[in-house]
Amino acid sequence: MPEDDMGKGKVSKGGGSLTEDDFRHMAKVWGMSLEETKKETLKLLKKELKEK
Repeated sequence: MPEDDMGKGKVSKGGGSLTEDDFRHMAKVWGMSLEETKKETLKLLKKELKEK
């Protein structure tokens, strides 16, 4: 994930760009590793897209 929020702000701070910092924040809150968090997010996105 990019570190640059492209001027839109980080999602975890109310912005519109998902950055590496957002994944670190989610990993901490979810009690998962950074890699586990990214894999779980990918799994959920794939499921969401498949259902539509």
